[in-house]
Amino acid sequence: MILIKRVFICSLTITCFCFHAAGQKEINNKKTPEPKIVNVVNFIRLLEPRDPRITQDVLYQTVVKQVEIMKKYRVPGTFLLQYDALIDTRYQTLLKSLPADSFEIGAWWELPQPLVEKAGLRWRGRYPWDWHADVGFSTGYTPAERERIADVYMEEFKRIFGYYPRSVASWFIDAHTLNYLWEKYHITASANCKDQYGTDGYTLWGGYWNQAYYPSKINSYMPAQHAEKQIPVPVFRLLGSDPVRQYDQGINSRRQGVITLEPVYDQAGGNETWVNWFLTTFANDPALGFNYTQAGQENSFTWSGMEKGFEIQMPLLASLREAGKIRLETMEQSGKWFKSNYPITPPTSFAVTKDIKGSNRKTLWYNSRFYRINILWEDSTLRIRDIHLFNEDFEDIYTTKTATSNECSFFTLPVVDGYLWSKPDQLAGMRLMGVTKGKEVLLKGDDPFITNVGKETVFVSWPLKAGGKLQIELKEKNIYIRLTGNAAVNWYFDLNVAPGAKIPFNSISQEKLACSFENFDYQVTALSGRFSKPGNGVVFRLSPKRNTVSLSMQARPQK
Repeated sequence: MILIKRVFICSLTITCFCFHAAGQKEINNKKTPEPKIVNVVNFIRLLEPRDPRITQDVLYQTVVKQVEIMKKYRVPGTFLLQYDALIDTRYQTLLKSLPADSFEIGAWWELPQPLVEKAGLRWRGRYPWDWHADVGFSTGYTPAERERIADVYMEEFKRIFGYYPRSVASWFIDAHTLNYLWEKYHITASANCKDQYGTDGYTLWGGYWNQAYYPSKINSYMPAQHAEKQIPVPVFRLLGSDPVRQYDQGINSRRQGVITLEPVYDQAGGNETWVNWFLTTFANDPALGFNYTQAGQENSFTWSGMEKGFEIQMPLLASLREAGKIRLETMEQSGKWFKSNYPITPPTSFAVTKDIKGSNRKTLWYNSRFYRINILWEDSTLRIRDIHLFNEDFEDIYTTKTATSNECSFFTLPVVDGYLWSKPDQLAGMRLMGVTKGKEVLLKGDDPFITNVGKETVFVSWPLKAGGKLQIELKEKNIYIRLTGNAAVNWYFDLNVAPGAKIPFNSISQEKLACSFENFDYQVTALSGRFSKPGNGVVFRLSPKRNTVSLSMQARPQK
C-alpha cells in the first residue's frame, strides 16, 4: 500500500510538472515553425471504361497539361504510372523528357488486365481496368500471386526507365505486398487514401489521420509501435482532407462525400476561397513535428474537370514556397526526409485556429504511434469527436487472405467515433460538462490556444466563459486534462452516442474501459480520474480526481 501511494504521488508530481512546463511554453514559445511539406502527385491510367467520352487521348492530354502548368510555376512533382500507362510509348516519351531533379516517376498500384495476365494469372475484371477491390487491387490476389505481379511490374519499369521506382502508392496496398516491395526493391515511400467511409467502395477508418506512419507488418493501415514490427516504408496520407468538414460528411449514409484538395471538386480543391483557406491554415497554423498534404489529381477526371482547380493551386503553392512557408518535394524526397528523421512513427498534429469564412469552428488532430484524437470547438463548446487506438498486433485480413467482395475495409480500434456512432441530429462525442449552481450545463469558452512543446507534446489552453482554463496536454502515450483558476466548477466529460450505435465497450469500471472490436480486446486506463455510468443515455462519464484526468492511450490487452 505504501508503494502504491508513492507511485500515485509521483504520478501526480510528473503530471503537474508537465502542465507547468507546457504553460511556460504557451507564453514563451517562439521556436522556428516545423516544415510544411507538399507533394504534388498525379497518377496515370491508360483508359477510363466508365465513360466512353474519356478516350485514351483525353487522358494523355490531361497529363500533358499537368506537366505544362507545373513547369510554368516551377512546381516539382511525382507522376505515378499504372501498368497499362507504363507500357504505353506516349507516356514513356513524355515522362522521360522531364528533368529528373524536379520530377519523379513512380508506380500506381492498381492492377489492370495486361499486368495480371503477364504475371500468368487469369483476369477476372469486367473491363481491362476494374476498380473493384477483389480484382483491381493487390487485396484480390494471394500473397504468392502478389509477388509475381510485383516482379512483373518492377522489371518492366526498370527496363523502360533504367531503375526501380522509389515510390509506390495506391488507395490501399496490403502489408504483404508493401513489405515485399521494401525487402526486394527497397522502395522509399508509399501512400494510401485519406480516411473515408465507403467512398468508391473503399473504407479506411480510424488511422493515422494525416502526415505519414510506419505500418505494422501484419496490417498496412495500422501504425506499428515498435521498429521490429514495422515495415520501414513511410506511408503518406493522400488527398489533402478538410480537417474540419470531411469527417462528418455523409453521417448516417453508406458513402461519404469528398472535401479535399483534389482540384476537381468545385466546393473544395476547385474553389478559390476554400483553397486559400486550406493552404493558409496548413502553412500558418501550428503543427507538431511537420505537416503534410498532397495536391494533384488522377488523369481519369480529365483536364476539363480539374483545370480550374489546378490553375488556382499551382501558382499559390509556388508563392507559398517562395515565401518560405512550405516545401514542395517529390514523394521520394519526402520519404527520404522522413526516414532520416524518424526511426519510428512520430507524434504529429494538424490544427485549424480559424475556419473558412462563415464558420466559427476550430479543430486539432493529434497522432502518435499509439493513438489519434480529434478535438472540435464549435459555437463556444468543445467536443472530443474521435479517439482511435493503434496496436501492431491487430491483423487485417488482407495480409494473408484475398478480398472476397468488390469492397475493402481497414479499421483501427475505436474509443470515440463521432461519425459511425452519430446521426445527423445526434452527433456523438465526449462533451465537456459542468455543474454550476446545482445545474448541469455544457461548459463554454473562448478561442483555444494551441502550442507545440518539444517533439511529442501539444498543449491546449481553453479559457472558459465561467472563469478558469481547461488545459489539455496530448503526449505520445498519455493524455492529461485539468481545469485551473475556477475551483467552483464540478467538471467532467460525458460520452453520448446516437441510439443503436454499435459501441465496443464490454465493461466500464472506475479504472478502465474494457473494449473489443473485430474480436480484438483492448482497454483504456485512467491513471488519474475515473470512469462511471451515470445513466440517462450517457455511455460513460470521465471525471477528474484532484482536478486532473490522466489517461494511458496504449491499447494494452485486457487483464
